[in-house]
Amino acid sequence: MDARIAEWQEKFAKAEAAEVLAYFSREFGNKICFSSSMGPEDQVLMHMLIKINPLFRIITLDTGRLFPETLNLIHKTHKDFNTNIEVFFPDYKQVEKMVREKGMNLFYESVENRKLCCHIRKIEPLKRALRGMEAWITGIRKDQTLNRFNTQMVEWDEMHNIVKINPLYRWTEKMVWDYIQANGIPYNELHDKGFPSIGCQSCTRAVAPGEDSRAGRWWWEDQGHKECGLHVKDF
Repeated sequence: MDARIAEWQEKFAKAEAAEVLAYFSREFGNKICFSSSMGPEDQVLMHMLIKINPLFRIITLDTGRLFPETLNLIHKTHKDFNTNIEVFFPDYKQVEKMVREKGMNLFYESVENRKLCCHIRKIEPLKRALRGMEAWITGIRKDQTLNRFNTQMVEWDEMHNIVKINPLYRWTEKMVWDYIQANGIPYNELHDKGFPSIGCQSCTRAVAPGEDSRAGRWWWEDQGHKECGLHVKDF
């Protein structure tokens, strides 16, 4: 697989996103899926994918603590794009056990607790969603965080043992929003209210002008912990 990854990296390093999506859709058939957090990058990719294959498998995670605006966007996107978005939820037994032992808002107390919550509400459901898949498309961009700076168009994801494809890895934030505006794509209304990056309601706040786009995520933690673990191996 290493040789194929290297070959794909070279072949698609400067390819357009739609070209990459079309190729890997054919390459992996029903063994490829797209995971969306309903962010602007993901809305762009969903728009592209549905043009290529209206039945493309699209998944998203409902952690149980999402903003109402995010839930509304899932519903609106489902209707506007006329596509089925598979929603995966955390295991309720794991959530109940965690809350009984550590409390409802455990994540504010320590990084360890926050990572536990992210694992149960995000990482475990994603693993279930990716079961049986050979390739996984994401909306990661290089300039989103320091942890994502070395992102490639095509990678091997060791945590999930799957080919990971990042068609927008070279895109800028401006390119994303230009595409959304040009194509009339629905997006989370919280983006117009100072929320550049949106996760769970309890762990996301608006940012002030000039602040980093990820400053509103887990704002009580050190800057080095701005990931939920879905895209970081040593989480």
